[in-house]
Amino acid sequence: MDSLSSLLPIIQFAITPVILISGMGALMITLTNRMARIVDRTRELAEKIPDSDPDERTHLEDQLAIMWRRTLMIRRAVTANGLSMLVSCLMIVALFAAAMFDWNMRLVVLLLFAASIVLLTASLVDFLRDIFISLHALQLQVERARQKPATRAPWATGGPRGP
Repeated sequence: MDSLSSLLPIIQFAITPVILISGMGALMITLTNRMARIVDRTRELAEKIPDSDPDERTHLEDQLAIMWRRTLMIRRAVTANGLSMLVSCLMIVALFAAAMFDWNMRLVVLLLFAASIVLLTASLVDFLRDIFISLHALQLQVERARQKPATRAPWATGGPRGP
């Protein structure tokens, strides 16, 4: 019973990195979903290029360049997030090793925690950068759509623009 009660504080210390890993897992799902959407959209745009006119081709190539930048950012974010999760797992191992073998691992645990947070921060920075770039690409798409002549459905009459 005494050995079990001596493990409880160590398990309590390990709860924080476990919760951190759980949050990073949710972020990882978001990042991989974004990556999948970017890949799908890139393939869709790339398939349109051979049949497009020169003006449309330039636009599609610009969009593909943006997609490539986004892909690289999300890849960095996924990598940093995955490494952050790995470092957090190593921190848990270090906590238990310190408890089992009565090692002084304070500096190691502190460095692992700091590394995990720095990697998580890097992941979030790339995630936010991707969001800003995706909104910029959307803005370019909207501006391009506004330059094209408006078309109305033949059955649409009245409304804000009139007949």
